[in-house]
Amino acid sequence: MARRFFVGGNFKMNGTKESIKAIVNNLNEAKTDGDVEVVIAPPALYLEVARDEVDKFNIKVAAQNVSDKPNGAYTGEISVAQLKDIDIRWTILGHSERRTLLGETDEVVAAKTKAAVDGGISVIWCCGESLQEREAGNTVAVVEKQLAALAAKLSGEDDWKKIVIAYEPIWAIGTGKVATVQQAQEVHEAIRKWLAKNVSEKVADETRILYGGSVNGKNCKDLAKEKDIDGFLVGGASLKPEFVDIINSNL
Repeated sequence: MARRFFVGGNFKMNGTKESIKAIVNNLNEAKTDGDVEVVIAPPALYLEVARDEVDKFNIKVAAQNVSDKPNGAYTGEISVAQLKDIDIRWTILGHSERRTLLGETDEVVAAKTKAAVDGGISVIWCCGESLQEREAGNTVAVVEKQLAALAAKLSGEDDWKKIVIAYEPIWAIGTGKVATVQQAQEVHEAIRKWLAKNVSEKVADETRILYGGSVNGKNCKDLAKEKDIDGFLVGGASLKPEFVDIINSNL
């Protein structure tokens, strides 16, 4: 089947009210392919700013994280219900910076993902290996372990419909290093094969798998040509005008 191309922009802990308005307005005015799904993730403080500025027909807004707990005594957290209350229907979960810097385990990420999809929030779910794990030849094993923890929490094909997978090799995030086209395709293909074997052929066929890791306007077109790469999760370049080039990279 034809999977709709997807480009996510993770602003991380960057931006001000004015700069985010400027980024969004540039996206609104840019000529983009209407068949691309675009989701941007500003810092939590600016979710409503971005939501109010986006052309809602073409761009959606995501949180960068959400709790697996309901409303209550969880200082500093944001619940699924609160995201829905301000009409935010996407979140990023499992980003390597959350895993490595804040100690989120595969199981924690999986629990958050289940809470999100149960509550009606779609998820850009991130996975990937460290440089040490890649050099040891363990890339696929690491990603499959992350996938297994996620699959153990999900209830079936309906849950998977709300998930976009983002493969992000940790060694390529913010470093300027990029997996070769072949390296990226090999892991994307392995993820799809794992889904077919352990979930269903339907889920494997329909789930979009993104590449993330120093994606920019120069390397995106070659990556987008690969049969198992369905788009990108973009970090630093999502703050720049070249983000439009990445959005249009499948043309």
